[in-house]
Amino acid sequence: MITIINYGLGNLGSISNMLKKIGVESKITSETEEILKAKKIILPGVGAFDAAMKRIDELKWREVLIQKARKEKIPFLGICLGMQLLTRGSEEGVRKGLDLVPADTVRFSATGDLKIPHMGWNYVRRNTQSLLTSGFTEEYRFYFVHSFKVVCDDSKFSILRTNYGGDFDSAVQNENVFGTQFHPEKSHKYGMELLTNFSKL
Repeated sequence: MITIINYGLGNLGSISNMLKKIGVESKITSETEEILKAKKIILPGVGAFDAAMKRIDELKWREVLIQKARKEKIPFLGICLGMQLLTRGSEEGVRKGLDLVPADTVRFSATGDLKIPHMGWNYVRRNTQSLLTSGFTEEYRFYFVHSFKVVCDDSKFSILRTNYGGDFDSAVQNENVFGTQFHPEKSHKYGMELLTNFSKL
């Protein structure tokens, strides 16, 4: 069972439907008690960093999520904005992130013909080995929509890299905590494979 966190900012139905398609049971919840019982967590997110962290803090979930990730060490996956929330903070706002991955979230630099947001399909390449990306090849590509990117303190936390006006960290891992900047739930067979890998952790 994978618990999908509902704090009002995310493609919850799309994630749930993709998990159902690959035969994985999931539950969307906004109840603290359900989160505390979770064995695997997906933290989705679409929108602004500060709005998301404000909502999480209003719900008093910051320490709950940190407990599940750091103390209980359950498999924990942040998607898109959810991955950015795993960092210390973002240039998009002033609120502190969950600080579960040694990284910061920074704005893409709009240079030349580079269009921001980075939107559409793009290729990923392995940077470090991870069970989340088991079986991936250089032909794997995913769907992105974002104006900010995650920059890890050390490349050992970056498991996938993507080029868009330069390389950036498109998937990260710190022990049991994972993040993908792209949307696996919108990435067809590639997203199905990644979510299948996550379900087996």
